[in-house]
Amino acid sequence: MNRSSWRGMLLWMLLYGGIAEAQTGDVKGRITDKWDQPLVFASVRILNSDKAAVSDSLGNYVISDLEYGSWIMEATATGFKTARSKFNLQKEESRLDILLGEVDQELEEVVISGTMKEVSRNDSPVPIEVYTSKFFKANPTATIFDALQNINGVRPQLNCNICNTGDIHINGLEGPYTMILIDGMPIVSGLSTVYGLSGIPQSLVDRIEVVKGPASTLYGSEAVGGLINVITKRPGNVPLLAADVFATSWKELNVDLSAKLRAGKKATSLLGVNYFNYQHPIDNNQDHFTDVTLQHRVSVFNKWDVERPENRIFSLAGRYVYEDRWGGEMNWSARYRGGDEVYGESIYTSRWELFGTYQLPLKETLLLQFSANGHDQNSVYGNIPYQANQKISFAQLTWFKTIQKHELLTGLAYRYTYYDDNTPATADLNNVGWNKPARTHLPGLFMQDEIALHANHKLLLGLRYDYNSLHGNIVTPRINYKWSSFDRKHTLRLSLGNGYRVANVFTEDHAALTGAREVVFTEDLKPETSWNANLNFVKKINVGAAFLGLDATLFYTYFTNKVIPDYDSDPNKIIYDNLKGYGVSRGVSLNADLVLPNGFKALIGATAMDVFNKENGMRQRQLFAERLTGVWTLGYTIPGVGVKIDYTGNLYGPMRLPLLSDLDPRSAYAPWWSIQNIQLSRNIGEKIEIYGGVKNLLNWTPAKGSPFLIARANDPFDKEVQFDAEGRAIATPDNPYGLTFDPSYVYAPNQGIRGFLGFRYQLF
Repeated sequence: MNRSSWRGMLLWMLLYGGIAEAQTGDVKGRITDKWDQPLVFASVRILNSDKAAVSDSLGNYVISDLEYGSWIMEATATGFKTARSKFNLQKEESRLDILLGEVDQELEEVVISGTMKEVSRNDSPVPIEVYTSKFFKANPTATIFDALQNINGVRPQLNCNICNTGDIHINGLEGPYTMILIDGMPIVSGLSTVYGLSGIPQSLVDRIEVVKGPASTLYGSEAVGGLINVITKRPGNVPLLAADVFATSWKELNVDLSAKLRAGKKATSLLGVNYFNYQHPIDNNQDHFTDVTLQHRVSVFNKWDVERPENRIFSLAGRYVYEDRWGGEMNWSARYRGGDEVYGESIYTSRWELFGTYQLPLKETLLLQFSANGHDQNSVYGNIPYQANQKISFAQLTWFKTIQKHELLTGLAYRYTYYDDNTPATADLNNVGWNKPARTHLPGLFMQDEIALHANHKLLLGLRYDYNSLHGNIVTPRINYKWSSFDRKHTLRLSLGNGYRVANVFTEDHAALTGAREVVFTEDLKPETSWNANLNFVKKINVGAAFLGLDATLFYTYFTNKVIPDYDSDPNKIIYDNLKGYGVSRGVSLNADLVLPNGFKALIGATAMDVFNKENGMRQRQLFAERLTGVWTLGYTIPGVGVKIDYTGNLYGPMRLPLLSDLDPRSAYAPWWSIQNIQLSRNIGEKIEIYGGVKNLLNWTPAKGSPFLIARANDPFDKEVQFDAEGRAIATPDNPYGLTFDPSYVYAPNQGIRGFLGFRYQLF
């Protein structure tokens, strides 16, 4: 072969080699669930490469320019199990269809709230309800507080017609009996039970776990009625950039932004910002007061996950919330703040939080969890100022150990609470004009043993000891039993437990702050105690391609030393005292989860309950506790169009309300009422989702059928009210019902029908 032939062959080999090395192809396919319904906005990525895509409205995806060779594809979607598939790309176009199994139907979600350790929901001996971010998208809201309205047995309760603050009721029990956790940390407590719930951006939530019934054995005080654990998203599982923005016809604007950041190869961060603005006073019920509180809120959240040897955990998160809210007479402005000329309730809230988890570098599994938060509140209620500062620090060390059939958990906890305000609660009685801030130390020790009696039987025993620096020793035991059938389609759980709560009136009860009534303590308040029993039964039914899940619970809670605000004895006072008798919360709840082959899904729940107190032989229903409640979330995606319809709503039965006098013309019981919403949503391309709809379709407000909501709205400073020798208001021609100004007659949102429109954007 001559020299020119060698040169030609060498050139051909180089060119061919370059072409071969550069050969690429496309992989495409369809992502579906087990009913062959397309999964919209599912994400796929090629491991060990930068190739990724998102499925469209028909579940289709395309990844282009992928080099020939063997690869592993990972597919994920909210509410579904992650799937990995190996494939070999050897041609210009290859097809790979992926089927994802739903964790919601198989009850395989990982939960931690019941036992403080990760376990599948089906295996947990403690009944836990799990709601993913996908569930809350059916009715988009600006806060977690509003989002909970469609969970069975859980009701956001407004406590003031003017400033629209509220708390969370579980099975009819008031907000102070509900513990709110963020990533397992007791962040939302004390002052924030009134003003801190509105600062949690919904877009950062991965899921919410709900435990109904006492959880004091693991979590201490405040977890008497149950707990709500807000689990935030892991930085490694979020998009590079995401936005969720919506506005309403009431000129409300909510903006959620998030971004994933990396610092080196081992640290990943999630940065989230929430902005909410409503500055358009509306007075549809014509009482000259704002129907809805005006708000201006900014919340910044940052969470870090750090990779460590042997997959040990280290996460650190922080949040800062600033909110300026006011409600009152329509002509109120900041220049009237604190005066007695024009009535307004104005609250400035500044709040910071820091919390994290660190797994010790030891052979044994030891986790150190820690948190700290500070809450500074500058507020006025008419001409009554309320200035409060609260700081809480918390640390907990837990040790997990498995010995044969025993899964052991031992923990040491310590909680310090500092509280100072300008009320008599922290006044120094020995030095007039000086304050004596309350400082509470709460060390605790808890132990738990989860015993696998048999493949189908589990027994959990738990015991906690706390020492409260003000109230002394407190012991709370619990026992849980779980049975499941071999096919895992039937599960029975029995729970018995003890709970306790140390009441702090001024941080928990908005009515105690407003100055509309005098606050009276008949004695030093003792800790409340409760005993609770729950019987839970879960059944899964498959009929052909259809699925039905049933979850039924009987519950009973017995209280002693219950602290109850007495609004009835004197219309000008709130009298606080420990109940000399007992209180009871009992009832039954049922959840039904239905999935049909045509893509229709429904989650329907109902709770019937009886909540009452008995003292001196007299039985009385608890205020603001409905006998019957129902919720529903219905969803259907129109085939071929890609438009999803979500219809959500709730229904509440009558509840007892506080009246001011025998002449008060308002009803002593609320009527049946319902808030219903509808939403249409559709994906546009791979990155954008458009949604919109109508909230409160029935245009229902509590003002309908009632002569007024706010008592003496025309005289908010009681300047024209006449009183008798005992301080009771007298009926006069100008005040025919003998009332004083009071905004506590409230049981439901006062915001009528409104449209909303928004979009979501994700960049992977």
